[in-house]
Amino acid sequence: MADFTADLQPADVQAPSILARERAASSIHVDELARHLLWRNDFLDRQKKILTILEAMPIFSKKNQLNISRPDRFHLALARAKTLRRLSLKYGWDRDDFLMAEYLIDEMHPFALHWGMFATSLREQCNDKQRAYWLPKVDNWDIIGCYGQTELGHGSNVRGIECQAKWDPQTKEFIIHSPTITASKWWNGALGRTANHAIVVAQLMLPTPGASSDKYKSYGPHQFILQIRDMKTHKPLNGIVIGDIGPKYGYPGMDNGYMLFNNFRVPHSALLSKHSGVDPQHGTYIKPKNPALVYGTMTFIRAQIIMHARLVLARAVTIAVRYLSIRHQFSDRDSGTGVPEEAVLNYPTVQIRVLPLLATTFALHYTGETMFKLYWGTRQQIETGDTSSLAEMHAASSGLKSLCTTLAADGIETCRRAMGGHGFGGGSGMINLNNEYLSKPTVEGDNWMITQQTASYLIKRMQRAVEEPNLEPTDFVDAHFQEYVKCTESCRTEGNHSDLTKDSIALVDAFKQRVSFLAYKVYRERVVEKKSWTGLMISLHKLSRAHSESLLVSNFHEAVFTKTPHPPLNEATVSVLQTLFRLFALFTLDASASEFLVSKALTIETIPDVSLAIQELLTQVRPDAVRLVDAWSIPDFVLESALGSYDGDVYNRLFYKAHKENPLNRVTFNPDWKTEEVVMGEGEENARRRLEALVLGVTVDETSAKSKL
Repeated sequence: MADFTADLQPADVQAPSILARERAASSIHVDELARHLLWRNDFLDRQKKILTILEAMPIFSKKNQLNISRPDRFHLALARAKTLRRLSLKYGWDRDDFLMAEYLIDEMHPFALHWGMFATSLREQCNDKQRAYWLPKVDNWDIIGCYGQTELGHGSNVRGIECQAKWDPQTKEFIIHSPTITASKWWNGALGRTANHAIVVAQLMLPTPGASSDKYKSYGPHQFILQIRDMKTHKPLNGIVIGDIGPKYGYPGMDNGYMLFNNFRVPHSALLSKHSGVDPQHGTYIKPKNPALVYGTMTFIRAQIIMHARLVLARAVTIAVRYLSIRHQFSDRDSGTGVPEEAVLNYPTVQIRVLPLLATTFALHYTGETMFKLYWGTRQQIETGDTSSLAEMHAASSGLKSLCTTLAADGIETCRRAMGGHGFGGGSGMINLNNEYLSKPTVEGDNWMITQQTASYLIKRMQRAVEEPNLEPTDFVDAHFQEYVKCTESCRTEGNHSDLTKDSIALVDAFKQRVSFLAYKVYRERVVEKKSWTGLMISLHKLSRAHSESLLVSNFHEAVFTKTPHPPLNEATVSVLQTLFRLFALFTLDASASEFLVSKALTIETIPDVSLAIQELLTQVRPDAVRLVDAWSIPDFVLESALGSYDGDVYNRLFYKAHKENPLNRVTFNPDWKTEEVVMGEGEENARRRLEALVLGVTVDETSAKSKL
């Protein structure tokens, strides 16, 4: 029978022409802005080069991914990862090319941790001899590695890790041991089925001098490199149990694993010893200059997560802005009959949800750039023995990781909901994005717990400002804290009467005032009044968030008001970016207005003006919304969204995806409840065997002739 649907078209105006009009009405120079945002590492040229290769290869097609079971997704992901490695050799890709390919494939694959946490740990924690031995093996992919830190019983609390590394002075070996089930390494990506080597974080335990041989003292968690599987059979080595932990919200292509040790012996050289170590002759501990150096890998990953958040949120906003510009629902009830339906993005109730998130992508970008510079600048200082910036970097990366991943994860869901019913479907492109990113607010430190590290740093800085008010400030935190401490009581309670809706500098200062107030308050409660740390945890989280929001606002302001844009931008684009700054800052302020009021960063009379200003800014951003998301240059290959494709052909794409690509529509089922046959023509016996295999997770051949169901 002929398929008559091939001749049908959507009603009314064709969707692609709508996006064309949106683009034509904006003064934004898209290519110029794209180069400004994505200049680092030749991002755009590199993306174009790698995309051409990947799009031509069927193995990287994403059209059926949501229909594939988890074991098959891992199977496909490993095949893709191996293909990527072969492509990198064929085309002479460097590290940035490979990372671009990973970004475009948009899948957490089984090799992803090899060049991430595994290689980073070795580069940062190995001594010279260890580097000379291990790094060539890593760079040549002679070994495949993973990073084993978190455990079944401990995640964010690294100090509570139970896995032990006991020093044996007789054999000059470490004995890696898991004394309890909760000491099982857990969540470690690539561990389950892929890696043959691992960085294992364990409590370094040395015999207590003068005590019996079974008495040990822990010197805290340290990193060890271990071979964990046989290089020929890929089976776990004796004394190690390894497996995959099972399905998760996302990451179906990643084998997050578990691992336990039973008195597994490794040589002295297994301890990564750039910053600390154990004297093999005397069994004594060699202290690091700064204990935080041992956690360099986590800081690096958090800095990367912050940079990544902007592109993740930009994807969700791109889909939402394009679709909501095309989708028309209802006409203005005050305009009479016969009036065309309104674009959904024209409704203020939609704008207030989506357009501040568009502004947030730019706020995340400029702070990501700042963190990138801070991280690599700090690493260079560390190489010279200068650790003075390490505490600042650790505090900033912890607080910003918490805030930025929260903004991105919540933003994805906000965009999905704003798109209505179609946002719930597989054609939206949001299912995979939402599920995959849900890990970020909890991995590398739960988003509420790690903010304590930021708050602790700020309390110390405030204490220094109180006790040594005349010290030379090292950055704007010191300067504002000192200014706040020196300010008279009347000065602190006077309130900010500047017009925050128009004065951008006063707006930045309001965020800094709020941080100073909260830091002083928590300092008083903790240091002076001696309140318990646990009892202050909510206040600590609020302080960290306030500081992180202040960083986002300050960096955004500096980038679009005080710095010369690099690469350069025309005046019209800069003006739009300044409008986005005001929208982001005022929207963020409005969400926490009570804290700004209490800290006297604004007056109660200002709040109505803030709300009105936000609505006005939404109308100013609206005409440029489509071109602003275009500037993020996210290919359709990455979006995999019928709703958010560049050409805007929403309805034809949605119907084609359901009608032609959905494998469920290729099977004729038997819904007659009187028979056990499920698929027409397979027979009842085959139906029972197929169902048994499906339920038990085995192949049809592995089932018995007689059903066990």
